[in-house]
Parts: sequence; structure tokens; C-alpha cells
Amino acid sequence: MEKRNGWALLPIGIFLMLYLGLGITFEYIMKIPMGFYKVPIVVIFLCVLFFATAQNKSLSFDKKLKIMGEGVGDKNIVTMLLIFLLAGIFVGVVGRSSAESVAYFFLSVIPPRFSVLVLFLVSCFVSTAMGTSVGTITLLAPIAVAVSTATGFALPLCVGTVVGGAMFGDNLSFISDTTIAACGGQGCAMKDKFRTNFAIVVPAALITILVILLFSLNADIKPMENMSYNLWQIIPYVLVLVGGIVGINVFFVLGIGIVTGSIIMLASGVTSFPDLLASMGNGAYGMFETSMVAILVAALCALIRENGGFEALLFAIKRIFRGKKAGQLGMGLLVGAMDIATANNTVAIVIANPIAKEMAETYGVSPKKTASILDTFSCIFQGVLPYGAQMLVAISAVSQMGKSISAFEIIPFLFYPFLLLLSSLFFMFLVPEKKKD
Repeated sequence: MEKRNGWALLPIGIFLMLYLGLGITFEYIMKIPMGFYKVPIVVIFLCVLFFATAQNKSLSFDKKLKIMGEGVGDKNIVTMLLIFLLAGIFVGVVGRSSAESVAYFFLSVIPPRFSVLVLFLVSCFVSTAMGTSVGTITLLAPIAVAVSTATGFALPLCVGTVVGGAMFGDNLSFISDTTIAACGGQGCAMKDKFRTNFAIVVPAALITILVILLFSLNADIKPMENMSYNLWQIIPYVLVLVGGIVGINVFFVLGIGIVTGSIIMLASGVTSFPDLLASMGNGAYGMFETSMVAILVAALCALIRENGGFEALLFAIKRIFRGKKAGQLGMGLLVGAMDIATANNTVAIVIANPIAKEMAETYGVSPKKTASILDTFSCIFQGVLPYGAQMLVAISAVSQMGKSISAFEIIPFLFYPFLLLLSSLFFMFLVPEKKKD
């Protein structure tokens, strides 16, 4: 018999209340500069986690620790943590000067006014090839910072453009975890899901390009100075970008970047071996907050699942939405709610898959359409989640470049995820479906 307990979802509500409440208070009431950035997200998640352990008196604390350990030990969480650490080491090795060299070379070839547009296109291309939004943001966020500094484009616009483009590939790529999870759970071929997705994605991407062009044409671009760059320092980024485009595994891509970056930095005399090791350590340490949030969220979600919170949410959504079109929206909101709860779009799809499949049979929705909805809505929510891995990695990468930014500064510039939502709703409610769908 399924456990359904709506109170098990209370920790999520408490987290949102504390995180958003403190951020709004600091930023808009107390007028503290970068108020949202001062909210200690790790501390808040830790407090919420201890609150969750106080629920469900039928389980001992040792049993709850075991449940949390199993949640943290999930393959997706371990993979994410390793990517975070490798990404931090890569940034530590190549340093700020390498990212600036890439940006300055990039701006010497492309008119600066169109640099943000090219950032979006490159992000879409790399994320589709690599199948990972986190890896794409790791590689391109430092370049976005350098582009912003050199051209005068707003930093949130440049970073938000990279995050949006990264979610394009996360949703569409054949090798993305979300695609694999959605197609596997619904029993459809990846090519069928891709075709269904592609029709929804293209309008959102094209309108995003138009919006970025409008921003670019109306922006005040700083007069370009004589920017010097080191072609040798560009090589690590070129290798990882080419590796991503070719579709090499993200671990190998980052490993290639770390090795080549280390060799170049040592051979060119930019750093010494002891300093290089220290830079690696500092880079990994820079991912501490991001890694801790992933661990705490995984532990929290394991408790919520055990206490019946997810079952209650799934049951409520299934009861509320009736009819084929409403049922499709229900599937989207179902996986979105799971993503808010887990801060991991792949995990959200895995949790939502069984109930979504049952809903699809009830409402007469094809497996490829169901898989497309689950993948698309999970990426929409994940792309704008303030405490999601993508946003945290972007913020961390910006801080390692000597700048500060908060998630709530980036969110207004996440054009693609919001337009993807509008495109999804348009096709869901206003475009007649083919009989086969």
C-alpha cells in the first residue's frame, strides 16, 4: 500500500519561505547590495534537513541516516559531484587569463555587438553535443564574464544566455540523461521523442535569438580597447569545446582540459608546479557550496520520498487534471513539482515516469509525446530554479572570475526556458494534434 503524506512536503515549503523570504528582505527591504547572494543556502538546507529528520516518529534516527545515505549515493548524485569537482579543477588550472584570452580572441573575430547571440548559439551547440547543461555552463560561464567585461553587456544577460543555451541541449540531446530517462521510462525511441520535441524547441530558440538581437542592437557597447590574448592559453578551451561538440564523455573532456591546461601553464612559465597544485585545490574548493547543496538536497529528497511526500503530490496532480490536454499539462506540472522538490531534472523524470505513463494511458497520450513533455518541462523548471545545479555552477564560475552575481539577477534573462514554456503550452492547447499522437 502506497504511503501518502502531504505533511512530508513541508520541508520544501520551509526552505522556499526562508530562502526567498531572507533574499527579498535583504535585497528589497533592507536594501543590502547583492542581498540574495548573502543568503547562506547551505545553512538553510541543513536546517531544513534536520527539520525533516524530526518527521515520521516511526523511524529511528539511525534508520533515517541510512535512508539519507542511500539518497546521496545515487548514481546521478555521484556523477554530478564528480563533474563539479573536475569542473572546479579545470577552472582553477586555466585561470581567469585563459578565459579572457578566449573571449578576446572571440571578439577580435566577431563584431562585439553580436557576442551575446554567439554565446547562445555556442551554448546550444555544445550542450546538444555533450548532453550536459552543467558541463556546458562550466566551460562557457567564464567566457561570458569576460565578454561582459570587455563589451559592457550586462553580466546577468551574458550568464543567463549561457544557462538558457545549456538547457537547450539538456532537453534535446540524444545523450542527455533526461532524454534517456524519459524515453526509457515511457518505452519510446529517442528519434521519435526528438522529432516531437524539435517542433516545440525551434520556435522558442528562434524567438530567443530575436530577443537577444533586440537587446544587442539597443545596448550601449563600450569602445573596444586593444585587447591582447595568448593563443596558447586558448588551446585548453578549444580542446574541451571540440570534445563537447564531437560528443566525447564530459569526464574525458574535462580531463583533457585539465591535462593540456596544466602543461601549457607550466611550459609557458605562467605558474610553478606547487602553485598549479594550489590552483587545482582552490578550484575544487570553489565548488564546495554547489557540491554541498547537491548532497543535502539528495538526502532531503530521500527522506521526503520515504515519508510519503512524493506519493501525495503525485496523487493530487492525477486527481486534479482531467481530459487529454489538461492531462498533458498535469504531466508537465508533475515533473516540474518533482524538480522543485529534488533540484535534479533527471531524478524528477525518474520519479514521475510511472505515474505519467499511467496518466498517458488514461488520457490517450502517445509515449513519444509523454516523454517529450517530461523532458521539456523538467528542463524548463531546472533552468530557472535558483538552487538548481545549473544556477549554482554559473554563480560559482562567475565568482571564480572575480565577480559576484545572484540567481535572481540571472533569472530575468533566462529567455529560452521561459519561451520554451510558452511554446510548449501553445503546442499543447492551440495546435491540433496528429491522429498518431
